[in-house]
Amino acid sequence: MSSYTIDMPPLDASTAPSGSDKYSVILPTYNERKNLPVIVWLLAKTFESKGIQWEIIVVDDASPDGTQEVAKQLAGIYGEDKVVLKPRAGKLGLGTAYVHGLNFCTGNFVIIMDADFSHHPKFIPEFIKLQKLHNLDIVTGTRYSSVPTPFPSRNSVSVGLGPGGVYGWDLKRKLVSRGANYLADTVLRPGVSDLTGSFRLYRKSVIQDIISRCTSKGYVFQMEIIVRARSLGYTVGEVPITFVDRIYGESKLSGNEIVGYAKGVLSLWWGV
Repeated sequence: MSSYTIDMPPLDASTAPSGSDKYSVILPTYNERKNLPVIVWLLAKTFESKGIQWEIIVVDDASPDGTQEVAKQLAGIYGEDKVVLKPRAGKLGLGTAYVHGLNFCTGNFVIIMDADFSHHPKFIPEFIKLQKLHNLDIVTGTRYSSVPTPFPSRNSVSVGLGPGGVYGWDLKRKLVSRGANYLADTVLRPGVSDLTGSFRLYRKSVIQDIISRCTSKGYVFQMEIIVRARSLGYTVGEVPITFVDRIYGESKLSGNEIVGYAKGVLSLWWGV
C-alpha cells in the first residue's frame, strides 16, 4: 500500500479543525474484504497528515467474505480506538447501519461514506474547510456541480479540488442517476445539486436529530436526510467530488431500489 500517495494543500488556520474536534467515520460494509484495507489506509493517511482526531466505525452486516476478520486485523494495526468493529447479525439496511454506527461514535462530527473506494478521502479536508468557513451543519459531496456552495468569498481560502464528476458508469446508469436527482429536485426542491449522494459530513447532534425523525430505508434514506434537514432549518453546503465506481465487488443497486426511490420521493413530498 505504500505506493499510494495523497497530495493535499494544508488547511488554512481559519478553516482547520479546533483541537477539540474529532471526526468519526461510519463505514457500512458488506463483502468489502478487499476494499476495506485500502479505504482505512487512505482515511488514516488523510487525517494524520492534517493533524485531525479521528476514528472509523465499521458496521458490517455479517459479510461471508471475511470482512470482519480484516477489520479486526486493521484494529490491531491502527489501534482499537481508531478502527472499531461493530457488526450486526445480517443485512439490515443502510439507514439502520448509520443508526447503529452512531451509537458508538465519540467524535463531535460524523462522516458517512462508502467503503468501496468510490468516495476518496482526499475530499474530507475540503468538507471541513467549507464547514468551518460557514459554520454549516451538513456538508455533502456533489457529483453534479463545478463549484462549492456556499461559494467562498474572494478573500477566503479556496475550497474544492475541481469540478464534480462520475467515472466508471455506463450511459444507462448515468442517466438513471441524473433522472433520479432531477425528479427529486423538481418535486422536493431540496436546494442541493446531488440529493442521492452518500458522502457527507455532519455535526453529530444534527445527524442524531434528523435520523430520529427519518422513516425511509435503503438509498431513499440519504435523500430524506437532506429534505428533513432543510425543513428543520439546518444549514447545508456542497463540495464537488469525483465519484469512481467500486474497485472490487459488485454494485448493490437493484431494480427494487430504483422503484423504491421513486416511491420515496412522492412519500417525502407528501409527508415532509
